[in-house]
Amino acid sequence: MRRDVLELRQFYASKLGRAAREMTARKVLETWGDGHGLDILGLGYATPFLGPLAPYARRVVAAMPAQQGVEVWPTERRNLAALTAEDSLPFQNALFDRILAVHAIEESPDPVALLREVWRVLSPSGRVILVVAARNGLWANAEATPFGHGRPYTRGQLAELLREAELEPSGWTRALYVPPVPWMAGWAEGFEQAGSRLWPGFAGLVLMEAVKQTFAVKPRAHRARVRVARPALNPLPAGRAPVSRAPSETD
Repeated sequence: MRRDVLELRQFYASKLGRAAREMTARKVLETWGDGHGLDILGLGYATPFLGPLAPYARRVVAAMPAQQGVEVWPTERRNLAALTAEDSLPFQNALFDRILAVHAIEESPDPVALLREVWRVLSPSGRVILVVAARNGLWANAEATPFGHGRPYTRGQLAELLREAELEPSGWTRALYVPPVPWMAGWAEGFEQAGSRLWPGFAGLVLMEAVKQTFAVKPRAHRARVRVARPALNPLPAGRAPVSRAPSETD
């Protein structure tokens, strides 16, 4: 059973929720930039993370599952949020350049069907980021937060799920090292800096990016000199098989 939209809104209005929003949104921005000129879909309850992208994107839409409920977003402008069925998104094929799914698959009765809809509405060159609770992280057991409900995932399980929906994982990262304790929320930045270096396996969230498999004939490659930048998301190891109304950004 999905968390109610009022419960999600209440969490992200809290100090702990704001910390979760800031640490996660940073990873999205590092990966996608500001989304300038792109069509972006937020799926599940992604509105807390869409604010930094909205001023620059060509279009931003939030799709919220019927079992969860919907809220008006953004509150200061024309509403861009819609109530949708998980397995039948009301959008045309290949419409979105980027899709951010948060609180989307963990409580879905059929996550593969949901991700196949993601595949359908994603453009051929589009990218999707899934944000889920890490199975071995503290947040997966924190029932006072939305991340403590539904199915948490390991990196391998998440990659397997994406491939089943014909989405190819292209990178991953971790976020949210602060323990899910309200009075520790003010130290979230320190935990994020130390955790990523000292105990990366204890992150609360896994973020995985994937691209659409289109089975197109690939052109013959040729050698060329390119500048290589450090990726925001770590690439998946080659040849390794997987294991199996909203708060404003200034709150």
